[in-house]
Amino acid sequence: MSETAIRVEGLGKCYRIGTRQPYYTLRESLTHGITAPFARFVNLLRSENSSNEGMGLNGARNGAPDKYIWALRDVSFTIERGQIVGVIGRNGAGKSTLLKILTRITLPSEGEAEVFGRVGSLLEVGTGFHPELTGRENIYVNGAILGMKMFEIDRKFDQIVSFAEVEKFIDTPVKHYSSGMYMRLAFAVAAHLNSEVLLIDEVLAVGDIQFQEKCLRTIGDVVNEGRTVLFVSHNLPSISTLCDTILCLDHGHLQKSGPAADVLDFYSAANHDNAKLSSAVVERNQQDLAGATFFLARAEMMGPGGQQTTVYRYLDILTLILNFAGEPKMRRFGVSFYIHNDRGQLISVGSSGAYHNVYFDRGVTRIRIEIGPLFLTGGCYSISFVMYYGEGPTLIRADTWSDACFFNMHSRPFRPDRDIGSRSEGSCILQQKFLALGNAG
Repeated sequence: MSETAIRVEGLGKCYRIGTRQPYYTLRESLTHGITAPFARFVNLLRSENSSNEGMGLNGARNGAPDKYIWALRDVSFTIERGQIVGVIGRNGAGKSTLLKILTRITLPSEGEAEVFGRVGSLLEVGTGFHPELTGRENIYVNGAILGMKMFEIDRKFDQIVSFAEVEKFIDTPVKHYSSGMYMRLAFAVAAHLNSEVLLIDEVLAVGDIQFQEKCLRTIGDVVNEGRTVLFVSHNLPSISTLCDTILCLDHGHLQKSGPAADVLDFYSAANHDNAKLSSAVVERNQQDLAGATFFLARAEMMGPGGQQTTVYRYLDILTLILNFAGEPKMRRFGVSFYIHNDRGQLISVGSSGAYHNVYFDRGVTRIRIEIGPLFLTGGCYSISFVMYYGEGPTLIRADTWSDACFFNMHSRPFRPDRDIGSRSEGSCILQQKFLALGNAG
């Protein structure tokens, strides 16, 4: 008989926009706990005497609905022990919020979520690591947090270090690690320590291809050992290979769940609809910007004649105008773009720094990217962006805007010797140019 590993019932998480959550002392927390029931009673009386419908967390109060955002709403599902379940959806769909609730990083606003067994998580690069501690010390700290005994960690220690490929640096404080070393050790710790449930976010996308393949094989081994994995990713081919069951989230709601093939078909059809309904000018969703200090705020797509458009023909040049907002932490930054087809397969990639040694000074607020000629087959495509600090091999990710833009390519006779896209599993580097347009005034 199967056992339940994760149970989620009516789960919801609401955030208030533009208001910093206060931090209380112990005395203030105790006082708030004692007075809260009376405050709720007074508010209830006030709402009954008001002609307007009260909001609380259910809507807007006093005509201000935009002050609240539901990152998740009425999400319910059950995952059995030994399953590997994928979670897909566009940026802002609520995927990361779901994992943060399951790991008890944040509390739900409504509903409940239960996880049965030890939980290992990999939500961001180095989550749970202390920068002043060495790699060795962080392994033992993470094991202790999971409730493991010293001898259990000793037994797994050599496997973790070997997998992460950080033998020479294991006694170096992790603040000196590159982002790749950080990520390799973080994944190795999460995968090899004895957790019954493993929660993995999109963090694997920052690794090189060889290490990503290594991680995916390890995830498969984890499931074969009878452990449970909840895997969030935009990499649909990996999701379809690893997962028998997929959950599809959209704007905080569970749109569809079930066999992988059915859910992927549903998601691809939704992306077709997004492309058809998409605008040539896209403003950033506020849900994407929690905690961001420097970010991509706006994207505009233009055709060969300079007109705004989401429809392109074979050999057209696609022009992007990107606007930035906020305060950068470092003097210079770079930008990368990723083009995916409607099945989530990576078709082309470009980078101002890696491919062209073009970096932008911190005062730059607008840039122009020209992509093409477009050797793409007919179909729908999405463009994602990554903004990063640093130059050379060590980069620090500043912002990610997944599925920012959608565009359509007109169908044409397919040339297998040249074309890539919807009917081909190949990818290539399209010609590209990066140009700064404006500085902050």
